[in-house]
Amino acid sequence: MDFDFKTLLVILVVVLLIFGGKKLRTIGDDLGHAVRGFKKAMNEGDKEESASSAETRQIRSEGSDAEFPPEMKSGTQAPKSGRNV
Repeated sequence: MDFDFKTLLVILVVVLLIFGGKKLRTIGDDLGHAVRGFKKAMNEGDKEESASSAETRQIRSEGSDAEFPPEMKSGTQAPKSGRNV
């Protein structure tokens, strides 16, 4: 289906008659705001993704694992309370 200039002009006139000039302007503004908001959200998502990947690289490159006291390594645990039951 090939649209030429006359067909597009007829479609535009019909849409203008149905919605009116003021409503079309409002629809265009709302659509423009939506597209800008979507682009902004996509850019912020890319920035968050790159920042989080940089943070994970930083966390992985930090020092060694946590060290536990000797009694925890041998398998014996210190009593949890001072009372004997």
